[in-house]
Amino acid sequence: MTGRAGGRGLGRGRGRGMDDKSKTPAPRQAGHSQPAPPPQQSAWGRKPGAVPPPQQQQQQQPQPQPQAGPSAQQRAPAAESRSTPRVGRGDLAQQEGAGDVGAAGDPGAALGRGSMRGRRVIVPEIHTRPSTLITKKGTTGNPIPLQANYFKLLAQTDWCLYQYRVDFAPEEDRTVVRKGMLRQHKEALGAYVFDGTVMYTSRRLGDELEFWSQRQSDDEKIRISIRLVGDLKKGDHQYIQFFNIIVRKCLELLNLQIVGRDYYDARAKVEIRDFRLELWPGYLTSIRQHESSMLMCAEITHKVMRQQTVLDILTECYENNQRNYKSAFESQVIGLVVLTDYNNNTYRISDVDFDANPSSTFQLRNGESISYKDYYNNKYRIKIQGDSQPMLVSKVKAKDRRAGQPEIIYLVPELCRATGMTDRMRENFQLMRALSEHTRVSPQARIDKLLSFNNRLRSQPGIVQELNEWNLKLDSHLVNVPGRVLPPEKIILGGGRSASAGQFADWTRELQSKPAYNAARLNNWVLICVNRMRRDVERFVTTLQECAKGMGCAFDKPRIFEIGDDRSNTYTESLEKVMSSTNPELVFCVVPNNRADRYGAIKKKCVVDRPVPSQVFLYKNVTSKNVRSIATKVAIQVNCKLGGGPWSVDLPPINLMVVGFDVCHDPSDRSRDFGAMVASLDKGLTRYFSAVSHHSSGEELSNQFSTNLVTAIQDYKKLNKILPSHILIYRDGVGEGQVPYVFEHEVTMIKSRLHSLYGEAPVKMGFVIVTKRINTRVFHGDKNPPPGTVIDDVVTNPLRYDFFIIPQSVRQGTVTPCAFNVIDDTLGWKADQLQRMTYKLCHMYFNWSGTVRVPAPCQYAHKLAFLVAQFIRRLPSTQMANLLYFL
Repeated sequence: MTGRAGGRGLGRGRGRGMDDKSKTPAPRQAGHSQPAPPPQQSAWGRKPGAVPPPQQQQQQQPQPQPQAGPSAQQRAPAAESRSTPRVGRGDLAQQEGAGDVGAAGDPGAALGRGSMRGRRVIVPEIHTRPSTLITKKGTTGNPIPLQANYFKLLAQTDWCLYQYRVDFAPEEDRTVVRKGMLRQHKEALGAYVFDGTVMYTSRRLGDELEFWSQRQSDDEKIRISIRLVGDLKKGDHQYIQFFNIIVRKCLELLNLQIVGRDYYDARAKVEIRDFRLELWPGYLTSIRQHESSMLMCAEITHKVMRQQTVLDILTECYENNQRNYKSAFESQVIGLVVLTDYNNNTYRISDVDFDANPSSTFQLRNGESISYKDYYNNKYRIKIQGDSQPMLVSKVKAKDRRAGQPEIIYLVPELCRATGMTDRMRENFQLMRALSEHTRVSPQARIDKLLSFNNRLRSQPGIVQELNEWNLKLDSHLVNVPGRVLPPEKIILGGGRSASAGQFADWTRELQSKPAYNAARLNNWVLICVNRMRRDVERFVTTLQECAKGMGCAFDKPRIFEIGDDRSNTYTESLEKVMSSTNPELVFCVVPNNRADRYGAIKKKCVVDRPVPSQVFLYKNVTSKNVRSIATKVAIQVNCKLGGGPWSVDLPPINLMVVGFDVCHDPSDRSRDFGAMVASLDKGLTRYFSAVSHHSSGEELSNQFSTNLVTAIQDYKKLNKILPSHILIYRDGVGEGQVPYVFEHEVTMIKSRLHSLYGEAPVKMGFVIVTKRINTRVFHGDKNPPPGTVIDDVVTNPLRYDFFIIPQSVRQGTVTPCAFNVIDDTLGWKADQLQRMTYKLCHMYFNWSGTVRVPAPCQYAHKLAFLVAQFIRRLPSTQMANLLYFL
């Protein structure tokens, strides 16, 4: 069998993995499948054994695997391709719960914010700071001394950098081998930095140079061609890239293990024996020009290593279901990110080719046919043990195909490590708690680890020599950052009453004894439960009515419909029967557990087919000892879904509309995203318009965003008899590389639509990009800063109108600030006013009687996009567009 461009069954993948970490192999020929790239130095010492079904063979003990995070960014060439984990970061609950967004400490692992990853070129900075901005520093609040996880980079000279392109003939894809062969000529080259493709020097070597090296693995003579590309001045984004390469070179000298694109300390690994996992601590670094200095951000990260190969998964599927093991295997591995331990590259599996196996052949560059088994044996000394195992297929991204790479890659299951945490793992409370014991690092412990890391960088002789060659030095202290703590917000309740959010930004107790800001009445509602639950459910309903009454809400007694079992079809058939014969204001479904298929079926029926506000409630909460607290939160949710609002905050007397937008991927079709927009309709910011659209391109997203925004403005006018005078948009779901498109296209399209609507009296608008997953950490002594802390200097970006806010009180782990980047602003507000409004909005998410990490419109948009992408996968009915039905 000859490797093919398409591979059997690629259609089943339906485009999954198009935005993934798929990688390019070493032997290349356009239009043909190839094995994965040749090995670099592996993170694991020995290779896994093979047990291909149906033949059972002796299996060696598999080695630990790294987790690949869902939010890993796009990568450049395969030889340096990696993925980044996020440990302990679960999805929102599958059923409604008031506690689905609360204060949280640091996630288990961080995603690099703009860091230099291998040979990936840093996205050039664009100037998004509005020209009308006088200062981005606020003044409100009490000053607070802070430190951040940054070290100042001290450069002794201001020199020019020269950039050279380095090519190898015959071609060599292994970066570690490229570096080794170039290192043989260090005496002639002098001080240089080489990332595998580009070399930087501080002195000009000539326009073209040529060297010859001998490759140690096979003694072949390799020609090295070096060509001058240009020179870099301070401020060029490649100039910053150079500093990041220097730091990565220093990390290599610390004897850290490179896994993916990041560096981990295998000697400090923590074994989680009960769950066959290992946790490797590591470091993420990123150098950028900040307000007045070049700073290196350093963050502690962790990688979860699973002790399971894809062949292990195949064996389990075969043992559990020999008749249908193929379909079971496909369902588990299609979309899975795997790591090949011989080169530490990651790939997303798009298909399984059961017609191929390691004895199948492909063509080398010279046209020779060779089997995958012989290829690995001859060239890499890897002996594949399982001849009957199928081949895994990974589709290469379009940009790599345009560069002449093959369309698909074939991978051997026994050489692929399964990465990431399964849903079953995330639902395992004991496992997640075991991980969090090591990943939730207190502020003082994080400071100690960062200073220890800094000391290692400054004391290791090889690193000192490397930095001295470039006249560079790393400061020994964390940078000091001035901050301000905004005053506690005033929470406005019903009946003219109010309460202070307090120093911990929590007003839960106040809700139990004071009326809601806007109270709704529930006259006609139905409750569906399994017949054995009825007695307990009736008691819960009584408690729910009492709690609602305390908030000023009147909930009549529901009609209870009993069902005989808890199957998904039973619930949906009962819902259909109820809604075809009556017109309830709300349906309330009590379920025995949080099974995703049943939850999705109920929501699809109530959001798409028979639109009606719905509440899905776990039976275990009916009998919980904290049932009264739970009932209060459910009453708040129901009140919101009916158009009410539990509280508001003190707001300026203007016709303001706040907008949130977020995007979630469709897990069944990675080429399709669902974008959700939520916009306020009233002056108290308690009523909202929402719309969802699916899209496969940025242009399509921008069109739909602007169209839905116009619809929201029209609904605002219907309710208030006037157009909003100020529109403040918070845009989530924007990666670092997407900022230029949003800035140049999305904002332009929205402003064009608004101009058509408003004419010559333009609306005042602010457009803010919200970023949650950042590496910045801030400390107040040995503690977390209090909620309301604002940072708008030192670690901010001089090309941006940006600031950080810490909205929450975090008592476990280290708090992560939220970053805000204002890319368009005609509001006419001072920086103080925008910062304060942003913090106010963090108090307005009605599923949590405390502050959340992002402004409420963003959190609402995420909640809606997640519901549609994960469970419904169809556009919601527009009949409930003016209700918070998705809480």
